[in-house]
Amino acid sequence: MNERQNHTTRQNSAVTMIGLGPMGQAMTRTLLTAGHPVTVWNRTAGRADGVVAGGATLAATPGEAVEAGDLVILSLTGYRVMYDVLDSATASLAGRTLVNLSSDTPDRTREAATWAAGHGAAFLTGGVMVPAPMVGTEAAHVYYSGCGEVLERHLAALTLLGTPKHLGEDPGLAQMMYQAQLTVFLTTLSGLMHATAMLGTAGMKAGEALPVLLSSADSIGDILRAGEENPGAALDAGEYPGDLSTVTMMGATSDHIVETSTSLGLDLALPLAVQAHYGHAIENGHSSDNWTRIIDSIRAPR
Repeated sequence: MNERQNHTTRQNSAVTMIGLGPMGQAMTRTLLTAGHPVTVWNRTAGRADGVVAGGATLAATPGEAVEAGDLVILSLTGYRVMYDVLDSATASLAGRTLVNLSSDTPDRTREAATWAAGHGAAFLTGGVMVPAPMVGTEAAHVYYSGCGEVLERHLAALTLLGTPKHLGEDPGLAQMMYQAQLTVFLTTLSGLMHATAMLGTAGMKAGEALPVLLSSADSIGDILRAGEENPGAALDAGEYPGDLSTVTMMGATSDHIVETSTSLGLDLALPLAVQAHYGHAIENGHSSDNWTRIIDSIRAPR
């Protein structure tokens, strides 16, 4: 048991977990290991078998699950599912805290916070930034937004899941950060698969290609930080110095990627999207600026 778990084991308040996909199961096991009584509910009751064998209590209804703990954590496929599940349990929400760790849009999280308040419940939005196997480890962290006092009240239990990072009072902020992080992640995944498919046309197996491509992906952060303590500071200042790389250079590379992908018969959705960013910057007279100038057309698309 790590130091974080040891510190919080003594504070074994009852917790309810609604939603038992891989993430919900991992969080339930983490809380049980730390000594928290955990009541669970899932639409497919059979998914609870493993955590029930580990000490969790299976509730017959969402209302029964909500009433079992002051802290109710939701790990669902989206916020619409929260309403579907809890509409029958709204009479039990008053005085409880809902922590929704599901993915959705910032606007929907703000609407959910208003909905929860209308039923007398406190509400926190959360974004878990690690996969299920890493929940509860020292590497785990979770972004939260909403009332800081509410987070502080349940800090002992929530810290078990991952280091809490409170972004502010706006319920949409954690979801915004989650979506921003996943934008980088999903775009990188698509890039890796496109590059693997590209090399595959030359006869290179994925087992050979991916280690090389992953090494390249690992180096991107170091490359962007080279010579700059904070590479975002110039963006904030509206500065786009083209001394190291320019829109023209990057745009030419994006053109070559589109041409190569076309000749290989690959899907062009990703390379065309990247090419368009540089094309817009060049059309707007920014060819000699740093590649970061592409943020203009992202902020204000045509």
